[in-house]
Amino acid sequence: MYSAIVFLPLIGFLIAGLFGRALGAKACEFITSGLVVVAALLSWVAFFTIGYGETALVQVEVLRWITIGALDVSWSLRIDTLTVVMLVVVNSVSALVHIYSIGYMHHDPHRPRFFAYLSLFTFAMLSLVTSDNLLQMFFGWEGVGLASYLLIGFWFQKPSANAAAMKAFVVNRVGDFGFALGIFGVFVLFDSIDLTTIFAKAPAVIGAAGEHGAEAAAEHGASVLNFLGYALDSHSAMTIVCLLLFMGAMGKSAQFLLHTWLPDAMEGPTPVSALIHAATMVTAGVFMVARLSPLFELSHTALTVITFFGATTALFAATVGLVQNDIKRVIAYSTCSQLGYMFVALGVGAYSVAVFHLFTHAFFKALLFLCAGSVIHAVSDEQDMRKMGGLRKHIPVTYWTMFIGTVALTGVGIPFTHIGFAGFISKDAVIEAAYAGHNAMAQYGFWLTVFAAGLTSFYSWRLTFLTFHGKPRASVDVMKHVHESPLVMTAPLYILAIGAALAGMVFYGPFIGEAYDAFWKGALFTGAENHVLHAMHDVPAWVKVSPFVMMVGGFLVAYQFYIRSPETPKKLAEDFSGLYQFLLNKWYIDELYDFLFVRPALWIGRQLWKKGDGVVIDGYGPNGVASRVQNVTTWVVKLQTGYLYHYAFAMLIGVAALITWSMFTGAGTVGGAH
Repeated sequence: MYSAIVFLPLIGFLIAGLFGRALGAKACEFITSGLVVVAALLSWVAFFTIGYGETALVQVEVLRWITIGALDVSWSLRIDTLTVVMLVVVNSVSALVHIYSIGYMHHDPHRPRFFAYLSLFTFAMLSLVTSDNLLQMFFGWEGVGLASYLLIGFWFQKPSANAAAMKAFVVNRVGDFGFALGIFGVFVLFDSIDLTTIFAKAPAVIGAAGEHGAEAAAEHGASVLNFLGYALDSHSAMTIVCLLLFMGAMGKSAQFLLHTWLPDAMEGPTPVSALIHAATMVTAGVFMVARLSPLFELSHTALTVITFFGATTALFAATVGLVQNDIKRVIAYSTCSQLGYMFVALGVGAYSVAVFHLFTHAFFKALLFLCAGSVIHAVSDEQDMRKMGGLRKHIPVTYWTMFIGTVALTGVGIPFTHIGFAGFISKDAVIEAAYAGHNAMAQYGFWLTVFAAGLTSFYSWRLTFLTFHGKPRASVDVMKHVHESPLVMTAPLYILAIGAALAGMVFYGPFIGEAYDAFWKGALFTGAENHVLHAMHDVPAWVKVSPFVMMVGGFLVAYQFYIRSPETPKKLAEDFSGLYQFLLNKWYIDELYDFLFVRPALWIGRQLWKKGDGVVIDGYGPNGVASRVQNVTTWVVKLQTGYLYHYAFAMLIGVAALITWSMFTGAGTVGGAH
């Protein structure tokens, strides 16, 4: 069963990719979608078998892979509770996206290629979450990077799509470089990249170092890492390795400073946005940190850094989302912000809380993206919310399902209870965990996530009000053609809406409640987490109610701005034009990178091209030699005049030169010596 879950999408990719033209678009749609649906159903079976059963871990060896000295790598599937949670998330969202795409992409002539890419992406993500060693994880890690490049740039005729795909690829390479170094560091420390071996050795390796330095650690038998010329004891080495691993997570999960690719990735088809940005690729970093929690728990410094970047990302993305006008970009920045919440939970040691928010977020964020696609489909591919409005009665199914996604994202529920939409249960748990955390950045994470909750509510309701309420701002011709999406597109919305409404309440107990130990069965590190989960229940009442208050405040401000007084936002933008432009231009991070990296790189490239290649290499190389030969031959040609007296004159000069040479060298005095 577990092998089928992983490899069914690969089979779909191979069929659609190799035989797409022969089979036709319809056949490719049904084959790839059918195989992923089967994988999704099997994933739910695995979820209840592992999560609610007695088995803690199942390891399935698929094949022997690499054996070089101490490096012994098999392609194996590691199936535990964390894995089956990710299998449900990845395959469920992917299956619904496949089905939705049948309707959304029905006019596109390249559907076989599109569905092949979707299935390839799904297989790569499944390879990542079922990995039993870090090399297999890196294979899936790079696989989703490749597939996302292909999907973002699917409409390759658009220069903007090509640029967005390239940007995503390059930015992720920066993070992946750190991830690769982290894997190398793990191998140096543990002589293995097998997860079971690493987790078993980690406490002993750190303990061997004690409080000693690098030399003493070596005497005690502990591994010592040389990094940038510094010999590190095992404690310091573990911190460096964890930070390098987190660098990979920053790129894949779009954390602050390596987030710039995420909004531009909206150039791909909307189903791609739902697949990549809701539940799969962008959660790879969260999954990786949770999977390696036994390592991260050994570095307090690394967890503090994770908390800082998570909280900063949550606030940064929320502030930028306030003023975006593209409906998909607003949701993309919301994804970026919610990923920040997950990393805050990871940083304070509440790993199960982070995975719980990942799980619930997948439902309502995929729902919001697919609803946005339905809106775009209805208004003739328009994405600017300023050109929408008044759509509520025209597309009621889309409106109500998006309404459910919005209340789930903003966190609507009954305070002091576990009754509410998915985001209310999981996001509030993140905020409470941050308050209960003990690292140096825990309170920073708490306050920024609380503030971001208010901003999230504002931009979410802003999107709803601008899109569905008020007077229509689209042209008369567009409004005449507004229509509800077909059943093949709305059916996935119904299913995701159920998840967005109920997932938090249904799964609270197993994920972070009373049934926590029986559900996770050691799949996550439980040392500090048990303390955090226990402390969450004792936080003050004002902490528990603060996200609800911020949610209500954000809704009221949005209602005032976009329903009661629509002229107010424009006036505020004019009065605070500097702040408005700062947020509209995304804190000028792209411009800063353009100044620091892009322009210098282009200047260096231009100099190497013009001066290095053109002047030096070509000038003194092939072009220079060819030019000298041409000059010599041109001069020699001029000597060949065809006049007899010219040749006689040349001969005379030659004779004179010969006599002169003989006189000066003494060759003519040989006879006189006798």
